[in-house]
Amino acid sequence: MVATIAASAFFPVASESGAQASSKLGAVPTTVDTLGIKSKSGSHGRLKVKASAQAPSKVNGTKVGVMEGLRGENETQSHAPRTFINTLPDWSMLLAAITTMFLAAEKQWMMLDWKPRRPDMLVDPFGLGKIVQDGLVFRQNFSIRSYEIGADRTASIETLMNHLQETALNHVKTAGLLGDGFGSTPEMCKKNLIWVVTKMQVLVDRYPTWGDVVQVDTWVDASGKNGMRRDWLLRDCKTGDILTRASSVWVMMNKKTRKLSKIPDEVRQEIGPYFVDSPPVVDDDSRKLPKLDEHRADYVRSGLTPKWSDLDVNQHVNNVKYIGWILESAPLPIVESHELCGMTLEYRRECGRDSVLQSLTAVSGDGVGGLADSGGFVECRHLLRLEGGAEIVKGRTLWRPKYAGSLGSLNQLPAETT
Repeated sequence: MVATIAASAFFPVASESGAQASSKLGAVPTTVDTLGIKSKSGSHGRLKVKASAQAPSKVNGTKVGVMEGLRGENETQSHAPRTFINTLPDWSMLLAAITTMFLAAEKQWMMLDWKPRRPDMLVDPFGLGKIVQDGLVFRQNFSIRSYEIGADRTASIETLMNHLQETALNHVKTAGLLGDGFGSTPEMCKKNLIWVVTKMQVLVDRYPTWGDVVQVDTWVDASGKNGMRRDWLLRDCKTGDILTRASSVWVMMNKKTRKLSKIPDEVRQEIGPYFVDSPPVVDDDSRKLPKLDEHRADYVRSGLTPKWSDLDVNQHVNNVKYIGWILESAPLPIVESHELCGMTLEYRRECGRDSVLQSLTAVSGDGVGGLADSGGFVECRHLLRLEGGAEIVKGRTLWRPKYAGSLGSLNQLPAETT
């Protein structure tokens, strides 16, 4: 008795008396089944379900679904019961899909390299490079783009200098020392201090060309009591050959007063742990740069003015732009037959966006007329100044014949430049 009542609660069977009772109680009419679907049969097409029947998988070769069992008397009779179990979705398919996904994820997870990183290598989270050699040297690769090469099909000196500057900033950023400024540390920002370069020396053995990948290493060290030296080594990633060596000296300047400043103790504590005790990669060229004016210059280019794009975030002209201005007055015969292989620059003062400058160049030795006969290195002296006379940058450049082969080796430069 109890079993019959329980079964009827889950599997109701429509009967003559039950249909009449439900009609009297205002329930679902006999012409509509419990799912709200009108029967296709007439007044005698009441729904009948056998509780003991089992749903066949196929009928006459046709797959039968859950709804196939809900047919009237005048329709093709089906023995598929409408039970609670067979109305549920096919969970086995869903579980199989979930299992497949987890197995695939586990396989990918196991394929990851879970070897612990060496303590001497900290990967830059921004993908800009990495810190190597006990956290003291920053390394970054660059691919030479088509717009970075010139008429000689090689990267320009400005391109190389931009790569050096980029690695310097990324070094500070990756080390977690970048404040709200152009390479300034948090303590420098609090005191309105910025870095300015005072001297730059560059030796170029070979210029990379389009498609080459170069690797730049950079590190810092102290320079005197109130200066910092930054060195760079630029290598060919494919061969490992050194292409360029560069060394620079930087000091601090107050951003508001534009005057030089000593390195505060708080800033020294920030940058001191990153100093590398090593000699500079380029020997200091201590030769005094002779005075140069329009009377001693062989070539003068006037009317140079900075554009808005030439200014950096500290609102002064980027030091790489000065190099381009200096070469504006380099004689064309030298530029066409020689390539720059050595450079020493001394930065005297900054210039603003309203400045008007002159670029002066004097050729040492035999001059332009003797280039064809000498077939060797040529040295030039340069001055970039305001038209009012104030010196901005003084410099010396060394040029070697193009396609000189072994003559271009860093180890075979004239003795006075190394």
